[in-house]
Amino acid sequence: MLSLVIPIFNEEKLIDELVKRTISALESFITDYEVIFVDDGSTDQSLNRILYWQQQNRKIKILSLSRNFGHQAAYTAGLEHAKGELVAMMDGDLQDPPELLSEMYRKIRDEDFDIVSGKKTGRKGKKGRILYAILFHLFFKNIGEIKNMENSGNYSMMKRGAVDALLMMKEKVRYLPGLRTFIGFKQGYVEFVREGRFKGDPKMSIPKLFVLAADAIFSFSRFPIRLCLILGTIGTLVFMCAGIYVLIAKAYGFAVIGWSSTLLSIYFLGSIQLVFLGILGEYVYRSYKESQNRPVYFVKKFYDGLEK
Repeated sequence: MLSLVIPIFNEEKLIDELVKRTISALESFITDYEVIFVDDGSTDQSLNRILYWQQQNRKIKILSLSRNFGHQAAYTAGLEHAKGELVAMMDGDLQDPPELLSEMYRKIRDEDFDIVSGKKTGRKGKKGRILYAILFHLFFKNIGEIKNMENSGNYSMMKRGAVDALLMMKEKVRYLPGLRTFIGFKQGYVEFVREGRFKGDPKMSIPKLFVLAADAIFSFSRFPIRLCLILGTIGTLVFMCAGIYVLIAKAYGFAVIGWSSTLLSIYFLGSIQLVFLGILGEYVYRSYKESQNRPVYFVKKFYDGLEK
C-alpha cells in the first residue's frame, strides 16, 4: 500500500482541485493507497471540505491536530500514522504536481531506490520568494554538512525502512529534507518545475521561511559557530595591529588625534559580541527545546474513513 501525507492549513479554496488531481494521479498507477490529510489547525472550512471528499472516497484519512503546530510537525504526524509500505510526502498547495508521483513510484519499483525526492529545476510564482529560495539553497549547498539535497524540499516517496529510520530521530526542532538526506539509503531524484500556487495566499510567510532556513542551518552546519571563531580571530588580529601602530606612534612622538578611532573600535567589538551572543543564543534555545521533550504535536481527532 502507498500512503500519501498532505499537510493542510487554511486551504479551503483549493481543496477540491487538490483532491481531484491527487486521486486521479494515484489511481493512474496504483489501487491500494491511502491519502492522509493532516489538518494543521485550520480556521476556515478546509476540514469540512476534506470530510466531504472522504464521503466520496473512503481511502481518504484525516488527521486533525489540536492547533497549528507548523509544517514540519504536521508532516511528522502524518508519517507516524501512515501504514503503507511506501510513504510519500506532498505539500497541499499544488505547487508539487501530484502527477509526478507515478514517476517516483516507477523509480522505486524499477530502479530499487529507497528514497526518491523531487528536485526543482525551476520555479514559478512571486519573484521575491523565488529569489529567497534560490539564495537559501545556494548558501546551504556551500555550508551544509549534508550533500546532494540542493533544491530538494519535502516532496518525496520512501520505502518503509527509510520511513522507520526517519521516525527514529526524535528532535523537536526538525528540518525533514535534511533528516531524509541524513539517514542515507539509496536515494534518487525526479526533476520538475515547481508551479505557482493554484489559489490563495502562501501560508509560509517570509519570516516563517527564514525560521525554517535557520533550523536547517543550525541543525546541519557548523558554519554559525565557525563564523564566531572567524570574526573573533579577525577582530583580534586587526586590533593587535592597531595596538602595535599606537605604540609605534607614541614612540615616535605622533599620537593618534581624536576619539573617533576609539569609538569605532568599541562599536566594532560590541557588534561582534552581539553577533556571538545571538548565535550562541540560537544554540541554547534549540538545546532547551530538546530538553523540554514536549510532543511535536497533539491529535484532536483521527477520521479513518470507517465512520458512517
